[in-house]
Amino acid sequence: MILSIESSCDDSAISITEIATNKLVFHKKISQELEHSVYGGVVPELAARLHAEALPKILQQCEPYFQDLKAVAVTSSPGLAVTLIEGVTLAKAVSVALDIPLISVNHLIGHIYSLFIEKETTFPLTVLLVSGGHTQVMEVQSLTDIKTIAKSMDDSFGESFDKVAKMMGLGYPGGPAIQELAKEGDRKRYDFTVPLLRTPKLAFSYSGLKNAVRLAVEKSQEKDYKDIAASFEHIATKHLVHKLKKYFQTHPPKNFAIVGGASANLYLRKQIEELLAPYNAKLLLSDLQYCSDNAAMIGRVAVDMYKQGMFSSLEALDITPKSII
Repeated sequence: MILSIESSCDDSAISITEIATNKLVFHKKISQELEHSVYGGVVPELAARLHAEALPKILQQCEPYFQDLKAVAVTSSPGLAVTLIEGVTLAKAVSVALDIPLISVNHLIGHIYSLFIEKETTFPLTVLLVSGGHTQVMEVQSLTDIKTIAKSMDDSFGESFDKVAKMMGLGYPGGPAIQELAKEGDRKRYDFTVPLLRTPKLAFSYSGLKNAVRLAVEKSQEKDYKDIAASFEHIATKHLVHKLKKYFQTHPPKNFAIVGGASANLYLRKQIEELLAPYNAKLLLSDLQYCSDNAAMIGRVAVDMYKQGMFSSLEALDITPKSII
């Protein structure tokens, strides 16, 4: 079995995955949403302190499996430096104590592998990753062959939801709050401009839309918030669909997936389903419980890395907060 640790942002998580079967034997996650909600977003230093408390407590519950462990995996990039170091430090301690090798996992590849928890992989695959830190389209041929096609020039899809929610005083995380409020709203009331609509460039941008929403909020009353939320969600999603449609003109999809925390957005899922219908493409989605950051997805990557002998030495393993694929 492989023990895996995730601490890239504000979720402390540890999993144990069986190598031969991909079976998830143990998984526990402690969320910090309540502690950060009063600040309207993640406070890195607070997150690090909470990881330092939570991770050892979860690890204690894993002791019955220690004798069966063949490796310890950990998210080392990308993420918040002060939180990544908590997970990496713990992983190194486990490696030394149990005399087992280390596996360094890229968090973004983890999100791709959230599709395959307790399953076999399905490649090749076109992937839309939407989270609080990233928005990008990737062509995935295998674990070691991943090409980024398009990414955000500024704010990410998920980050824009968090910031719009903060403007309305809805708390953190913003994605679920905006989605719930938007259900009762008029998506056409506010005619926000679709970002990068007239440029052929395959890229994403949410800073302009975010600013337009801010101006609308400042001029409105609280009773208007449901319409602002609905209009924002509509245009934010339309931007993704527009760029994907442009890409599909030359690269029609066969297997397409949405991953990352914001992939739990039901309006986004519905719009992507409609986009894929003419291509008869298969849509892959993670279980809702595995869309946000978790150790189960890190463990699933680690199984494939273990089989390919992709280990890291104690001295070489370090964090790379701004790493991308």
